[in-house]
Amino acid sequence: MRRIIALALIVLTAPLSGAQELFVFDSPNLHCKDSVLVFSPSAEKDLPTLFLLHGFSGKYSDWSRHTDLQSLAISSGFRIICPDGFYKSWYLNDANPANMQWRKFFWEECWPEMDKRYGLKACRTFIDGLSMGGHGAMNLFLDHPERFRGAGSMSGVLGLHHSGTSKEIIPAILGAKSVHDPVCAAESAINRLYRIGDAAPEKILVISCGTEDRLMIASREFDRRCTELGIPHITLYSPGKHNWPYWVWVLPYHLKFFSEAIRP
Repeated sequence: MRRIIALALIVLTAPLSGAQELFVFDSPNLHCKDSVLVFSPSAEKDLPTLFLLHGFSGKYSDWSRHTDLQSLAISSGFRIICPDGFYKSWYLNDANPANMQWRKFFWEECWPEMDKRYGLKACRTFIDGLSMGGHGAMNLFLDHPERFRGAGSMSGVLGLHHSGTSKEIIPAILGAKSVHDPVCAAESAINRLYRIGDAAPEKILVISCGTEDRLMIASREFDRRCTELGIPHITLYSPGKHNWPYWVWVLPYHLKFFSEAIRP
């Protein structure tokens, strides 16, 4: 049974200017609590929506600690939803059902609650993230492409074999021997692109990475795979490292591309 054990509504400005809400789920899929922070540009219900995921070792408040998401929500017109992916969940389901089932949490608990409260519409709902969250965003998008208009990745680990410092963590989650195991390959976003199918022309994918980032190779591989499969996508490669100054700089560009994608 889905339960929300706490709900805090914090209005930092007048309702018509925007508000922040904190939802805390007592999740049977995660076996713990998950905080979801929501930034709304106005009191309207029917708004473009962006699910925004953090990276490895982070938490739900990472994005809002490094940039003013409330101002960005107001300027872009997007409602921005930031769930907690925890320190090292990789937004995956653990092979052991007694451990964290993050994707099940998202689809069985988080998504239904956000849909009930805000009325998510596929034609104006997007998902994006940085690093670990870049992979998580693309993977969740590929779970149900029909529920999103598009997805983005900022410095994303779009193939789990590029995970670097998580090369032992990810196999342990998935019950594999190494990041090169077929089990890991099957869970890698780059190998799940086929799931977009005939809907590809209706979707928008945005892939960005700093040229000084060691994960540039992952973005370029994903870029090439999209091209091979005939999947339309936007790439944004520019000077930058695997750090917050780059992610804070590039996020507004992603929102601009997403906004243009929903114009009549």
